[in-house]
Amino acid sequence: MQSDSIIYKFYYQWWKNIDKSIFILISLLFVIGLFFSLVSTSLIASDKLETNSYSFFFKHLIYVSIGIFLIFIFSSLNSDQLYKYSIFLFFISLISLFLVPLIGVEVKGSKRWIDLFFLPRFQPIEVLKPFLIIILATILCSSRSNILFKYLITTSLIAVISLLLIIQPDIGQTLLVVFSWAVLIFTSGINIYTLLAIFVIGASLLAYLVIYVPKFDYIHARIFSFFNREVGTHNFQSDKAIESITSGGFFGKGIGEGILKNRVPEAHTDYIISVISEEFGVVAIMLILLLFLILIYMVFKKISFEANDKVKLILIGSISLILMQATIHIGVNIRLFPTTGMTLPFLSYGGSSIISTSILAGIILNLTKRKIS
Repeated sequence: MQSDSIIYKFYYQWWKNIDKSIFILISLLFVIGLFFSLVSTSLIASDKLETNSYSFFFKHLIYVSIGIFLIFIFSSLNSDQLYKYSIFLFFISLISLFLVPLIGVEVKGSKRWIDLFFLPRFQPIEVLKPFLIIILATILCSSRSNILFKYLITTSLIAVISLLLIIQPDIGQTLLVVFSWAVLIFTSGINIYTLLAIFVIGASLLAYLVIYVPKFDYIHARIFSFFNREVGTHNFQSDKAIESITSGGFFGKGIGEGILKNRVPEAHTDYIISVISEEFGVVAIMLILLLFLILIYMVFKKISFEANDKVKLILIGSISLILMQATIHIGVNIRLFPTTGMTLPFLSYGGSSIISTSILAGIILNLTKRKIS
């Protein structure tokens, strides 16, 4: 009886202090993802496995349930505990990333995953990203080092992680990690010309790898076929995605009537926006984008009232990571960017992606909750 009272009191304190608007919005995005998983993408598994079961949806539901639990855990910690555990989990994730080239699972020429008995095809970089934001913010806000040393340390850290991602190869996640780092060091006050010089060097190195290193021939072909649609075979997925958006019109073809999910591999992850647009129309996509914009606005509104620089940097980095990932996903679906294999936060199917997004959401809720005096 006493333990029940303690649990109730703990839950009550948690609910009283968190930003309920942000929590409800995050929960709504997860529920929307589950809805589309049930009515649209569950048919993918049924067709491939020749069964009428909803095993695909139930897997998604399990991942989201784990995600909600992680949100609760990370948002209920005090700030000191959050920073301490994040440092530990960052190094665990980094070690896992180092292990990918050695024991990773290769799929379609890329080795990005590790098979865990409780989470098949676990992608270490997804879990690393939220804790990387906290580590970078901690270094940049340290009072023990001069500013040049801070930039040198963070640049070296990003270079190591980027190299590990390039080896896989995973250019999409590399760009996402570099973007997050750039947002943080720009916000921290780096000279704009120094930042541009770093980007020119990084872009030149990346261009050299893509053009001259045989391991990256597929990226080279994908980029050139993106600009010249008559060359190569890498336009099939993006062409089908844009066709689906166009054919769906304003209000879509109706539940289960879309055909993209049966024609394009990984439609339930990389092309979820096109699947939704085909069946529910552009109006549904506009409403989803509006929810993302409201979430971004609410977090930045909280940042404007925050006095702690470290908290500000973590919140900016976390919400920028979600924003950039959503932008890349939508850009690929409407053929603004070459195919990158980027999931849509909160909505796309995938255990690693949902866990990563949930940790970010937990961190955001933790740092925006009401301060107890």
